[in-house]
Amino acid sequence: MVDLSIDFAGIKSPNPFWLASAPPTNSGYQIQKAFDQGWGGAVWKTVGAPVLNVCNRYGTMDYKGSKIIGLNNVELISDRPIEINLREMRETKRLFPNNAVIASVMVESKKEAWQEIIKQIQDTGVDGFELNFGCPHGMSERGMGSAMGQVPEYTCMVTDWVMDVAEIPVIVKLTPNVTDIVHPARAAVKGRASAVSLINTINSIMGVDVDTFEIQPNVGGKGGHGGYAGPAVKPIALHLLSAIGADKEFAQAGIPISGMGGIETWRDAVQFMLLGSTSVQVCTAVMHWGFRIVEDMIEGMSNWMQDKGFERCSDFIGKSLPRISNFGDFDLGFQSVARIDHDKCIQCNLCYIACNDAAHQCIDLTSMQLSEKTLQNGRPWPVVREADCVGCDLCSRVCPVDDCIEMVEIDTGRPHISWNQLVAQKPEVLEWDKMEEYRKQANIVIH
Repeated sequence: MVDLSIDFAGIKSPNPFWLASAPPTNSGYQIQKAFDQGWGGAVWKTVGAPVLNVCNRYGTMDYKGSKIIGLNNVELISDRPIEINLREMRETKRLFPNNAVIASVMVESKKEAWQEIIKQIQDTGVDGFELNFGCPHGMSERGMGSAMGQVPEYTCMVTDWVMDVAEIPVIVKLTPNVTDIVHPARAAVKGRASAVSLINTINSIMGVDVDTFEIQPNVGGKGGHGGYAGPAVKPIALHLLSAIGADKEFAQAGIPISGMGGIETWRDAVQFMLLGSTSVQVCTAVMHWGFRIVEDMIEGMSNWMQDKGFERCSDFIGKSLPRISNFGDFDLGFQSVARIDHDKCIQCNLCYIACNDAAHQCIDLTSMQLSEKTLQNGRPWPVVREADCVGCDLCSRVCPVDDCIEMVEIDTGRPHISWNQLVAQKPEVLEWDKMEEYRKQANIVIH
């Protein structure tokens, strides 16, 4: 059996699967139910300044029959009295002493306000705090949330205020609505944060009704920007996570990361952890499918770890970070070409269309005999001209049949050299005529 338990900045959890601060963590009832079903921890829905929520709060991106590929919300922090939240936090921690209970907090940018609420919540026995510096709507208009997280100096200042009175770990939740997320992450470190979490939701407008001209979601005929989450944001979240995980200055601090943004399956969770997350937080998937999804997450990650020979989560956390590189360091000599398995091909010709209209025109349609299967069909078949294939991989991405098109590495005899190395050795390639000369010498296909 593998060990899924984690130690996150001193916060113990039976597994890395936490609920993110959101509607699924709005009450003690919900969090206790989630713990019963297997969740290792939960970040309580943000408490703090008084708010009034609106209707309708959600807009979704649906695609070809799949619901909630992306979710936009204009919901604010908890609108329940803070006394009720504090009472339920205390009760939840009493009933589930081995699960991680984190309190998410956001108040106005005043030292007294932050320190007062931290002291209040601390008495409930929660395991840690998460400072919400990421909310992109409603609260930011009041000078909180992402308005705080977008300014590294503010991030550092407020974190420092909290650390002066906090007796338990403090996590700083970062906003993705910045040019470079590394700077606020470093600011959190400078403010003495125990850990960071990311990403919060992305600023977005979900859509416009082309019949009524109303913005989605529609609040009494009006709409505006909200926070975007769900499976569609996962690639952005992985990028921002890797940017922090690979930053040497941040790494020197040695503080853990809690990752979130589009996590729906155990595979998603593993990808976040391979890029440096110690814990993973889930929201939209639970809003869609319910708390029960954690059962598959636990089973799937356990089986994967056994297959890979990992005994504990720390064995693979950050394992893919050394593979993060810059474009200038990629191997110019690496070459792959597309090869089509015509026994699997259904002759939809999407590969031909994509290559001809959107890529490099290296797939032809031919009626020649390709296999025993083609003897019974007079329709043309897609065939790759490998000499002209640049290995872009678009054809295999549009192909609807699994493993029908494979990208195969070939040896062209080209020098294995990166752009940075090439420029260092041959600075003249920065001139177009010299670049063309080098391409011919290196036998690089030009399109």
